[in-house]
Formats: sequence, structure tokens, C-alpha cells
Amino acid sequence: MGRKYFGTDGVRGLANTHPMTAEMALKLGAAAGRYFRRDKKSHRVVIGKDTRRSSYMIEAALTAGFASTGMEVFLLGPVPTPAVGMLSRSMRADVGVMISASHNPYHDNGIKFFGPDGYKLSNDAEIEIEQLVDGTIKLAAPENIGRVQRIDDGLGRYMEFAKTTFPRGRLLEGMKVVIDCANGAAYKAAPTVLWELGADVIPVGVTPDGFNINEGCGSTSPQAAAQAVIQHKADVGICLDGDADRIIMIDENGAVADGDQIMGLIAGRWCDQGALAHDTLVATVMSNMGLEKHLGRRGIRLLRTDVGDRHVVQAMRKGRYNLGGEQSGHIVMSDYVTTGDGLIAGLQFLNAMMESNQPASALAHVFTPYPQLLENIRYTDTDPLEAASVKAAIAEGEAALQANGRLLIRKSGTEPLVRVMGECEDAGLLRRVVGDIAEAVKAAA
Repeated sequence: MGRKYFGTDGVRGLANTHPMTAEMALKLGAAAGRYFRRDKKSHRVVIGKDTRRSSYMIEAALTAGFASTGMEVFLLGPVPTPAVGMLSRSMRADVGVMISASHNPYHDNGIKFFGPDGYKLSNDAEIEIEQLVDGTIKLAAPENIGRVQRIDDGLGRYMEFAKTTFPRGRLLEGMKVVIDCANGAAYKAAPTVLWELGADVIPVGVTPDGFNINEGCGSTSPQAAAQAVIQHKADVGICLDGDADRIIMIDENGAVADGDQIMGLIAGRWCDQGALAHDTLVATVMSNMGLEKHLGRRGIRLLRTDVGDRHVVQAMRKGRYNLGGEQSGHIVMSDYVTTGDGLIAGLQFLNAMMESNQPASALAHVFTPYPQLLENIRYTDTDPLEAASVKAAIAEGEAALQANGRLLIRKSGTEPLVRVMGECEDAGLLRRVVGDIAEAVKAAA
């Protein structure tokens, strides 16, 4: 059975438009509350959010929904997504909720659910919650309506935990670090953790106003951080996204390193230390072929999954692997966290700089990537991938690339976009193939 409201990463859409309305958030809260109350003595939910103005509206509606089914609600305020996963476990909650559209602009929002183990919900659980949303939800008796309280130390708990992932006794003294928080959920946590570990911190994107999240800053727009690195002669830059589960690194020359490069670095170091479980890195079909070749030379296997950190984590849990992620910057280190954590991944990179006594430029570019091109084409109601002209263009492109590259054409799970990605050693051929397919998709959209 397919899912009606949930996409690849929770429920997401344009704020104040179905399904991201206060009415739907109320129903989702009540449905999730009823789902998690089954056969359980405790009835706790922790709710975090990012800095979008609409997050406050959705928080209030979710709170009412959960309380109406008897759940005790603990409000964390603005916190990174990984903090919700961590606190769901440490506070013995039945469910955790993060209100965020991650790297999307302010006008979008989303609702992500975590189970009591700190992991995002399974497809089956989401389907059951959807069925409850569309049915009649049994409400609690007046005397059993849930209490609501704000938790003041939730962010502090996460910050202290993040510091424990850095080697005990080691400090970042003498290191100048630019940290771009995308005017999002980590605007307090990330600069504070880095400063408390001894770094000279240059903050960027730490003045959220409800509308400027991910706007010209953060992991999707790393130019601001790169300029700050050059201007302040910093040693390194760290770019997070709106909910801080993604990371992009900037070296001392202002060059950008994506998630593939970061994963390549960490995987190699952990393998050398005997700490990489089963000598395997889990990544998605989007990861560069250059990463796969690099890992192969190191004796490390690259296990590919479908796009989405959900699929990466599922494969990690199934195979008991401890490192995975996405080219976009989700880095999942299951020895520490249950989901992508940009800040903790950044600390791993900084530790590598300290231990190796090498500059960021020597660590942020561990392999030469194959030329890769991605085109995003927005569509309306018609699925352009069903058009005969698009299918023909894809077939022609695959024939042209043959064994020298690959194509990946898919619809986004969070936006009405068709993503056309190609990879090939011949950059000119790559541009032609991807361009032809993209034009065919545009014509059919």
C-alpha cells in the first residue's frame, strides 16, 4: 500500500496549504498520539522545530493533537533534527517530532516523526498513522488530556552530547572556524559547541527572522561561508542546512567539499583505525563514481541505496554498518546518532585536521570526482516521465553513455521536480546527454 501524506522524509509541503495546514497538523498529532499510545503505560512526545515562522503555527496544532489523545507533550523549541532523535531516546519518549522542511525555503515546512529508538518511522508505521488521520480518532477523556510543558535544557543536552563525540581532552585552540547555520535550527548550538571546544568562531547565518532560513546561506548556498573563510583567513568552514542534518565543508582556499568527499575521508580514517564496520560505506545512487573507485582502491566497499537518508539508515541497520550518507551532506554515524548530523560530522572533520596536522584542503578532496551534472525540472500535474518523448530521450542517452557513465532520472520525494542526473568521464558528452533529456522533460512537463 502506498503512502498518501508521507513522502521520503515525513510530511512536507507549502506552509498553510494542504497538507501543511494547522488542521492537518492537528490530525497528524492526534493520529500519531493514538498510534503510539497502544498498549503502552507511558505517553510522551518531544517536539522540536526550526526557525520558520510557520513552525510555530504547526507546533501549536501538533501539540493540541497529541494532548487530545492523552500524550504528555515536551516542547524543545528550535533544535537540530538530530537532537530530536537523540532526545526521543534519552527522555524515554514514545515519539519524537521535528517540524522542518530541512534545506527548503521558508515558505515550505514539514513534519518528521521519530520512534522511541530515535530512528525515523518505518513505512508501515506511517501508513497506519495515515489511516488513523482519515478515520475517526478516539480522543482522551477530559481527565486524561495530556499536559504540555517546555523543556529548557533540551538544546543544552544535545550540545553536551555533541562535544562527547570529540576526543576527550583535545581542543581546537588556534583553529579559526567559519560556521554557517543557514539561519536555522543550529544557530545557537553549533557556534557555542565550537567555541566551547576552543575554536575561534566566525558565525554566519545566525540571525533567523522566520523568513531567511536557507536564504543565500547554509549548505545549499555555501558561497557566503566561502567568502567569510577568505575574508577572515579561516582554517576551515562548516555549512549546515536549516535543520542541521546536512553538512558541506569549505577549505582554507574557499573550495567546497560535498558529502561524498566528507564520507570518503571519514571512511578511510575509520578503516585505518579498524573502526569502519565490515569495511563498508553506505551511500545512495547519487554518490559519485569517483568515490566508489577511491574506496575500492582502499579495500572499502560502497553499498548503494535509493535516494534518501531513510534508505541509507535502513541499509545500515540491516547490515550493521556504522557509516553512511548522501552526496548532499547527510552523514550518518550510528556509533553516535540515529540520523544525519551536520555538527557531529563537522567535528569528525576538525578532529582529522588536528590529528593529521594537515590543512582542510588536503583532507576535503580525497578523490577526483567524475564529471556529474544534475538538472531539476519543475512540473505540474502531468508526470513527464510517462511521456514517450522523454522515454525515447532517456534510451538514447543511455546508449550514448554506454559503459563510460550512468544516468539517474527520478522524481523528487519532497517537491514536484524531476531530477536528471548524469555522470561520465567525457564532460562534453555528459552535457549533451543531460541537456537533451532535460529539454524533453521540460517539453512534457
